[in-house]
Amino acid sequence: MRVYYITFRSVTPAQRGEQVLQRAGVRCSLQRTPRWMEERGCGYCLRVRPDDIGACVQILRHSQIAFRKVYVQAEGEGVEEVKL
Repeated sequence: MRVYYITFRSVTPAQRGEQVLQRAGVRCSLQRTPRWMEERGCGYCLRVRPDDIGACVQILRHSQIAFRKVYVQAEGEGVEEVKL
């Protein structure tokens, strides 16, 4: 199963992103970034389902909530950045 992470510089924009997405009916979970992401300068992320990633990015951009990058991690595989 694939998991997508939308990363943020700090907790405040991550919280705002979570609120906006939840109001839009998108399920997501706010969490500290895994260790491999901390090395990339990201402190917090939203974990979202693969079916929702496109809508999430669009909603965040429309709401002017700044996020850093989007990553995908497949079970048993490495992590890669996704350009959306």
